[in-house]
Parts: sequence; structure tokens; C-alpha cells
Amino acid sequence: MPKYNVIFKRVEKKYPMTEAHCEHLLSIIGHRMYPDAYGKSTVCNLYLDTPDFLLIRNSIDAVSYKEKLRVRSYGLPEEDGTVFFEIKKKYKGTVYKRRISTTYRKVMTYLNGGEKPDDSQIMRELDYAMQYYRHPRPAAMIFYEREAFFSKEDSSLRITFDRNVRYRFSDFTPDKGDGGTPLLQPGEVLMEIKTDGGMPLWLSHALAECQIYPSRFSKYGKSYLKYIESKRGDLL
Repeated sequence: MPKYNVIFKRVEKKYPMTEAHCEHLLSIIGHRMYPDAYGKSTVCNLYLDTPDFLLIRNSIDAVSYKEKLRVRSYGLPEEDGTVFFEIKKKYKGTVYKRRISTTYRKVMTYLNGGEKPDDSQIMRELDYAMQYYRHPRPAAMIFYEREAFFSKEDSSLRITFDRNVRYRFSDFTPDKGDGGTPLLQPGEVLMEIKTDGGMPLWLSHALAECQIYPSRFSKYGKSYLKYIESKRGDLL
């Protein structure tokens, strides 16, 4: 399997919207975009955290710096299928992502105390973070249906639309499927705009015309808060 060790540095903004807003926006900007390599896909994220959820609690409370560790796949992972093991950091609005591609088997072997998937610089950074947080374990799974596009004029501009976001805080193996508790309201879509630089005028104008505005939104953060709320409800 070819390996892809990747470093991203970009600005990411999130826009919750309705399907009607989404359709209106795409009718304006669709001719400027083309689907990315994955096109429409089910994104599966396995978030790693401490038993007391230190990483996500720090992320929710943080003002200028936050980070997350996760394993991502497109579609439910298979033992020898490709997954991405990554650390995502956000500092003063800029996102820094460092990740390696490996197999599900190798990353789970590593998470269970086995050898590292490879000995790259990025893997050493991931290993340092794992040791710093005292080897966080699988804590949450978040799934969604994603439709992703790149700008025809600027390949650094990427726009994604996530639907049917759902989460669970148990049953972390692929054989349990991709079911979970819905995070979004029915008919709600989460758009993300990711760019290395400023937003082009044509996109800014389209957002203004559709009355679409950015909002802070963390899938893992909101899922965690809903999970904690449900646990408190169980105690009442």
C-alpha cells in the first residue's frame, strides 16, 4: 500500500445551513467547483481521548489552542484497508494537520501497545502526542456523509458538505457498523470552507447572497456535550 504522509496548514470555517441554502449556494458556485478524489463518501472518524476526555474538554475550553487525535477512513475500515492516523491542531484560527496513511490493522496494533506503523517524522510526532497524553484510547466514533469539492481556479480552496452526522461513545470496532445518535437537526447541512489563503470575492458574494454565515462548530465537541447531557439525564 503506498504511504502518504501529509502536512496541512490552512484556515477552516464552518457554516451550518439548511438543504435549501445548500441548493441555492451550489446553483451559484457549482460551475466553479469539481468533485475531489473521494467525491461522495461516508467519513468514519475514531477519536482518541483519555478516560476523563481531557483532549476534548481542553478543546472546548481553549481560546487560542486546541488539538485532537483521530483515525479517519472513507467508508468502514477493513483490516488491510487504508486509514489516516492524524493529529489536528488549531492555533489562533489556523488549522495544522499532520497525518500518515497506514492500514487499520497496523494503527490498531499500535494503539494496543504494538509497534509504530512506520518511523517517519510525522509518526514520531504522533507518538510523542500519544505519550504526552498517556496513550489515549478510542473514545468516540463520528460518521457523516460528505460531498467534497475543489475550486477549479485554486486547488487550495476546498468546500465540503456533511449530512447525517451521527456519533457514538461505545462499540468502536467496524463490525458494529456506522450507526449512531444524530447530531444535526433534520434537513441541516454542515458546510466547511478550507483554504490556504483568503476567500475569493465570488465566494464571499455568494455566501452573502444566500445569507449563509460562519459559526463555531466542532463535531466531536458537540457530540461530547450531548453525550454528557444524556448521561446526566440517565442519573435523574
